[in-house]
Amino acid sequence: MEIANIKIEPAVFLAPMAGVSDYPYRQLVREMGVNLLYTEMVSSKGYEYGNKRTAELIEFDKGETGKIAVQIFGENAEFMARAAADISAEYDIDLIDINMGCPARKIVKNGAGSALMKKPDLAFEIIKKTVNAAEVPVTVKMRSGWDEENINAVELAKISEEAGAAAVAVHGRTRSQFYKGQADWEIIKDVVNEVEIPVIANGDIFSAEDAASIIDKTKCDGIMVGRAAQGNPWIFKEIIEYLTKGKLIKVPSNVEKIEMALKHLELTVDYYGENHGVPIMRKHISWYLKGMPNAGKMKNEANKIADKNKLIALLKKYQKSL
Repeated sequence: MEIANIKIEPAVFLAPMAGVSDYPYRQLVREMGVNLLYTEMVSSKGYEYGNKRTAELIEFDKGETGKIAVQIFGENAEFMARAAADISAEYDIDLIDINMGCPARKIVKNGAGSALMKKPDLAFEIIKKTVNAAEVPVTVKMRSGWDEENINAVELAKISEEAGAAAVAVHGRTRSQFYKGQADWEIIKDVVNEVEIPVIANGDIFSAEDAASIIDKTKCDGIMVGRAAQGNPWIFKEIIEYLTKGKLIKVPSNVEKIEMALKHLELTVDYYGENHGVPIMRKHISWYLKGMPNAGKMKNEANKIADKNKLIALLKKYQKSL
């Protein structure tokens, strides 16, 4: 797959997820063979106003190898353009991605994220100005539409292409669905048929077979995995092996999952410090434990621990019981 002459192989991506796809987790995903990684979404206004937390979301990428895309969000074309210009000038990144798909209320109520799908003219202005300002190619991530009565991914994809976007990613759900129901892969296929730029498919990719199926059905250029990657960085290795070699690799054992959780914990605490890192890991540990014996009890115990070494001891004790 090529995005504006940037070759990306394999074309398998971790979706940008706030509070999930941070620097420590991206390190694990990179080890699974993913070449291009997206940051968590960055507020264009927060960045331009010098918000420390916002800038840190980008600073985190400096130690990574491979390709990097910074995803930005906002409802103001001027701020989006300025943020894209400043970020692409200051950091060694490969792409700027515009978030037009986030369904979170706090994002949508301010007119950003998937709310932009209701305002095609504003979406065009934001994309056009961002493309003109950025020193790197610009891509757009969207949903199928706002709700069932307003499915307009094809229209927005065409607008994105006309405004100069180098690729689009489409999640086959409406904003009103959030993450419920079934993703509509047909709308992704329609987008593929209507634009010349590359299309990345997103939604209901939970296995290597799902990845192969969505590629076959939509003829997309690449795939993006979101929720299925939570507590499961191996999914990328599974998908890549299956797509490139036709091989289904062995699913990690529960012991291996806990080993990965321990590694993830070390990376997170090293990065954020113990006071911030241990609480961050609670949700990740919950995902790693999913489906394991006495998972509920383990989650409750882990959530009460604020000390890194005590949490390690708990996980190792549990690992020995598996």
